[in-house]
Amino acid sequence: MDPLTQGAIGAVVAATQAKPQQVSAALFLGALAGMAPDLDVLIRSESDSLLFLEYHRQFTHALFFIPFGAFICTLVLHPLIGKRRGLSAGQTYLFCLLGYATHGLLDACTTYGTLLMWPFSDARVAWNTLSIIDPLVTLPLILGIGLSVAYQQRLPVTIAAAYFAGYLVLGVVQRERAEQVGWQIAAERGHSPIRLEAKPSFANIALFKVVYEVDHHFYVDAVHVGMRERVYQGESIAKLDVARDLPWLDQGHQQAIDIER
Repeated sequence: MDPLTQGAIGAVVAATQAKPQQVSAALFLGALAGMAPDLDVLIRSESDSLLFLEYHRQFTHALFFIPFGAFICTLVLHPLIGKRRGLSAGQTYLFCLLGYATHGLLDACTTYGTLLMWPFSDARVAWNTLSIIDPLVTLPLILGIGLSVAYQQRLPVTIAAAYFAGYLVLGVVQRERAEQVGWQIAAERGHSPIRLEAKPSFANIALFKVVYEVDHHFYVDAVHVGMRERVYQGESIAKLDVARDLPWLDQGHQQAIDIER
């Protein structure tokens, strides 16, 4: 998700485990550690313009890397923040660990795909339950952070965390509803999709884009899942066939290789 939300959820989760006198430090450490995995965007190459896409949401976002990423954050942040706030190195590590651990899992809730199981699998996990930006996620988290800072209590962030968990569950329910409608649409057209996915549209979990594949074509529709389901019929497009659509392209050329990537 966006950096603000990543930092906010990292701060909230870290602060739920803080003592009252540690709340501010935990929020700060959790927020920075929660945003740290996105430093993978700095991995770039002048000769390979797609390299940063391959490494974004890769090893820094993996479950396996969480304790190591948190350790790196601790090495940097304990002298700058933790030690000055009276925290032990272990306490700093705990707050960094909690903040860092949220990042990959939160990204996996969106539609872009995250290598959660690296290095054991190159499959990109996308649960399609949240938009990449959603004010109904971000604003309550920020409100909880603000109240916790003002009162030096962890109750507001605990409530914010509970709200976020409930919103995630609602996102799963909404996605399942949208997929069910998608299967109904396909059946009405006499289609038996090879695969079907419902993805939330921008900044909400009420309107979903439903995409399914059949007979080398992608069919795209919009489904609103409120009190009642509404379908907005879309169009279809042929699946890309490099040999057919780009016959002039040499299969050994870098452009052809990049398409496969």
